[in-house]
Amino acid sequence: MVESALPMPAERAPAVERGRFRRALLRSPKGLTGLVLVGLILAVAATAPLLAPHDPARQMLEWRFLPPAWATGGDWSHLLGGDNLGRDIFSRVVVGARTSIAVAALVVALATTVGSLLGAVAGYAGGAVDSVVMRLADFQLAFPFLLLALMIMAILGPGFWTVVLALSIALWVNFARVVRGEALRIRQMEFVEAARSIGVPGWRIVLGHVLPNVIPSILVLATLDVALVIIAEAALSFLGLGVQPPTPSWGKMISEGRDFLYDAPWMVLGPGAVILMTSVGINLFGDFLRDWVDPRAER
Repeated sequence: MVESALPMPAERAPAVERGRFRRALLRSPKGLTGLVLVGLILAVAATAPLLAPHDPARQMLEWRFLPPAWATGGDWSHLLGGDNLGRDIFSRVVVGARTSIAVAALVVALATTVGSLLGAVAGYAGGAVDSVVMRLADFQLAFPFLLLALMIMAILGPGFWTVVLALSIALWVNFARVVRGEALRIRQMEFVEAARSIGVPGWRIVLGHVLPNVIPSILVLATLDVALVIIAEAALSFLGLGVQPPTPSWGKMISEGRDFLYDAPWMVLGPGAVILMTSVGINLFGDFLRDWVDPRAER
């Protein structure tokens, strides 16, 4: 009886939280569905070289406009058929998952790092630093997200790394505004006041006290922004400003198939379906994370 009255050891707290998270996830249909969809896409991206039955850049004359396997004249070795250049669409969709996931992961990582640091510094320091960072954010928010990315791409030119840079520049403000708002609240708390009173430098307070306490909000926003980046990358590739051939890209595949939409609709069916499935899965799981972090949002 004495042991049960003792406080829980610190090392057991994360395990308890993980258990509560798993139970909440299993009780949430949208969270579980989103996790399954996201896990499926990640598994496909990770095993793309093994899953792709053909070289995604290989062109065969007899594969041109080959119908999907379930249609008349289709072949089960080409599940989604062939495109106008005689390339296997299923192989290109599978390998294209790596491109979209890589772009989304890099963009969100860069935007999260830069935006969170600037937002935390602005919220904690206040004064001129806060004014400069927030006025810059306000100026950037005057431009729509995709329009700003298009402007940057028009200056830098198309390519994988320019897509990552353009989308990162367009996205950092989302994290800066959220973290700045949290930092304004946290800097008034007693543990921050105590650290400041004993002479802890401001940069250590930001890194050691402010940022760790905004990680849940950052995690939720980052999860939801992954879907935004995947759609934005597909839009840029659709316009010819994104990832360039021969690297497969879902947006580029849709762009190539739009001229044959009535004669060969399967050319856009595969990439369009996986973009939809990925976005829905990420948003469902992101909504669950938001409800977990802030239950008041669900009510």
